[in-house]
Amino acid sequence: MPIYAYRCAACGFAKDALQKMSDAPLTVCPSCGKPEFKKQVTAAGFQLKGSGWYVTDFKGGSGGTTAPAVATGENGGKTESKSDAAPAAPAAPATGTTGDAK
Repeated sequence: MPIYAYRCAACGFAKDALQKMSDAPLTVCPSCGKPEFKKQVTAAGFQLKGSGWYVTDFKGGSGGTTAPAVATGENGGKTESKSDAAPAAPAAPATGTTGDAK
């Protein structure tokens, strides 16, 4: 349930009220009793932090390409990176002579 902020225009009394969206707004000030209790427009109660997300981050979403599928294999669905791969064999020595021609 959302929390709504109210303020009385007559006496300045302020109060937050936990109400259902379908509930009727409060109109009578609990402090002075006048029908000047009005709902205020307030900022959202959360902040989005971090680098964010994009439409393309979700597979099958409209407006972007689909996310690449993860290859499954013997290593539990992880793909091997170059640092995890086996080292390459050393190059075979070149045939022929090396040195200065005289």
